[in-house]
Amino acid sequence: MLWINDIHLWIALAATLFLMLSHFISFWLSNRLPDNGKSFISFAGGVSIAYVFLEMLPGLVEYNKPIGEYLILNQWLTSFTELMIYIVSLIGFLIYYGLDVFAERYQTITHDNRIVYLLHISMFCFYNMLITHTMSLRAVAGPTYTLLFTFAMALHFVLTDRKFSRTYPIRFNHFGRFFLNLSLLIGWILSVIFNPVSVLFVAFMMAFLAGSIMLNVFREELPNGDLASFRWFLLGSLLITSILLLRTWVGRADLTMHLF
Repeated sequence: MLWINDIHLWIALAATLFLMLSHFISFWLSNRLPDNGKSFISFAGGVSIAYVFLEMLPGLVEYNKPIGEYLILNQWLTSFTELMIYIVSLIGFLIYYGLDVFAERYQTITHDNRIVYLLHISMFCFYNMLITHTMSLRAVAGPTYTLLFTFAMALHFVLTDRKFSRTYPIRFNHFGRFFLNLSLLIGWILSVIFNPVSVLFVAFMMAFLAGSIMLNVFREELPNGDLASFRWFLLGSLLITSILLLRTWVGRADLTMHLF
């Protein structure tokens, strides 16, 4: 059954198209960044780090409830109900890190980057599908959640594409970018076809995605000392922190008004 009439799916589609646009313009943008991209990389890293600590990690607590209830109901691993969401997130982190290490070592041994390229693209295609498949859930939570997540992911995509373009210039620029965009669209289409989905399944997906996003943020978006501008990194962090704090303050103020 299609749920295309739901407004949150249209909001998710708009966010998906914006993320697809970020893949399209990343090559053009990365070649025009001043100062070898130092300021932009640092700003994007600050945005992503603040988002991970103030939005993504606290969000895992909310998704731990359905997992805990399911484990208690079935009397499975009840001693670990409070930790299970973090275990799933750690699994996502370890899987992506393990595949990345394997790809780099395989290339070092064989001097052939075709398999490495296919593995990297496949990893990020699945990653992109998870992002847009869960985008409608962020739209249900509120437009601010969607805007912040989309903005953080768009910056993240530009930096990831920059690395891909330099590592696999011909393969990625000719075909890889297309497959990443296609995976974003497929993720949204799946959210239309299979919406609403199981709350438990969503919790597992969000936790796995959080782990993989944290890996990519820490590996790709924390610039080295020679490419870092702490001023811009701090600016990005403070910008997202201010927006998140303002959203929380406004939300609690609205709640107080309703109570009284």
